[in-house]
Formats: sequence, C-alpha cells, structure tokens
Amino acid sequence: MKWKMSPNSLFAVLLRSPWWTSLLIVLVFVMASVALLPTEYRPFGMMGAFPFLGIGLYRAWQQWQAPNPARVAQALERAGGMPWRDFSAVLQQAYKRQSFQVAVLPGPAADFKLTLSGSTTLVSCKRWKAAAHGIEPLRELVAAKQKHDADFCSYISLGAVSDQARSFAKENSITLVSGQELAVLILSDV
Repeated sequence: MKWKMSPNSLFAVLLRSPWWTSLLIVLVFVMASVALLPTEYRPFGMMGAFPFLGIGLYRAWQQWQAPNPARVAQALERAGGMPWRDFSAVLQQAYKRQSFQVAVLPGPAADFKLTLSGSTTLVSCKRWKAAAHGIEPLRELVAAKQKHDADFCSYISLGAVSDQARSFAKENSITLVSGQELAVLILSDV
C-alpha cells in the first residue's frame, strides 16, 4: 500500500513553502511553551516543534540545493534553440548519468526506453518545442507503454501543457517533465 499525503495538509503546504515559514512555527511553539506552561512542562511543549523544525531544515536544504533561477532559464532557452538531434543527445547523456540504460525507439509515441533495476520507463520528448501540449501525444504514450509493457512513462516539454492533458497525465501516471525539472535534468550538458 502506498501512503499519500493530502496536498492541502499542513505538512504538505509547509513542504511547498519557504524554509523560514516552518522555523517561524518553531519559534511560536517555543514562545508559547515558555509563556503558557509551568517550568517542568516546557520541554514537553517545545517537543511539539520538532516536526516543524525537521520540515524547516529539509526545505532549507532543498532550497540550498536548487539550481539558480538564472541558470534554469538559460538552460531552458538553450534547449529550446537546439535541433532534435542535439536535444536527443543531451537527454540520453542525462539519463545515462543517472545509470539508466537508454534505447532509442522508432515511431512517434515514445522516443526512449529507459531501463534501471528491472524497471522500464518510456520517454516522449520529440515535441518538446511545441508552444502548447494537448492530450493526444499523451494517449499515444499510454498506448506505447502498454505495447512495450513499460512500468512508467514521462513526457518532456518546454511549452505549457493544457489542463485537460495534465488531468489525463495524472490519471495515467505520466510524469510531466518541464521547467525546473527539465533544466535540472539537462543542466550539466547544456
């Protein structure tokens, strides 16, 4: 069974917020414990801040590790200026760095078959430059996933993906890779 956190839970919201938000909650816990609890119970009241401290430190680490927004924009701009052959080579190298075995697939539905630890992922990225992405290429990708008996599939794009396509991707467990995720994937090669 896979455990899933509600996207609107306090912890999920804090995991999307700046690091200092959680540390502010820690400060409130400590101040409230000191102001409202008898001396012998203050440490127990302060222990309620530990989950928020953990989230704050984790978010600080995540934000520290995130690439510079200017480098992300530059990588995406350079990717948008590449011809298919160069972009394809960059992606292949990026996946190989992550220890995937990469096989090029013929046909329009999927471009790469990635294999790692017995798990297979199909990647569709030939339409990466399109200004808008609809549901049809995602349907083709799902059909290719079934044909190749793949475990996962990813769709790479520089342009916006329609809301209908996002819903379809979520229903069919398609990972949409764009923006910062795409830049992080290709950053060292562009």
